[in-house]
Amino acid sequence: QVQLVESGGGLVQPGGSLRLSCAASGSIFSIYSMGWYRQAPGKQHDLVAVIRGGGTLKYADSVKGRFTISRDNARNTLYLQMNSLKPEDTAVYYCNVMQAEGTKILNYWGQGTQVTVSS
Repeated sequence: QVQLVESGGGLVQPGGSLRLSCAASGSIFSIYSMGWYRQAPGKQHDLVAVIRGGGTLKYADSVKGRFTISRDNARNTLYLQMNSLKPEDTAVYYCNVMQAEGTKILNYWGQGTQVTVSS
C-alpha cells in the first residue's frame, strides 16, 4: 500500500505561481511512474505531468514551458512547480503513483488539492 498526501494548493492571481507537493509513504518500491492529474468542474480527469521509472518526463501540451515536475527520492516527495498560471488551470490536482506488482500495475491516488486561478 502507498499513501499519498498532497499540499500546496490555493488561490492565486493569473500569472502567479504555486508549488504542489505530494508526500508518499508506505511500501514505496517498484514504482512505474509518479505524476499529477487534474480535474476541472464538468471536465474529465487529465494528465498534467508524469515522471516514468527511467526518468522520462511527459507534460500535457497546455502546461509545457510553465509547469515543472520533479521528485525528491530522499524525501519520497513529488513536486509540481506551476508558473504563469492561467484561469484555465483551475482544477483539483491529484497525485498519482503507479506501482508494479508482478504482472499488475497498481494505481494510488492522493485526496486532491484545489488550485484556483482568479483575479
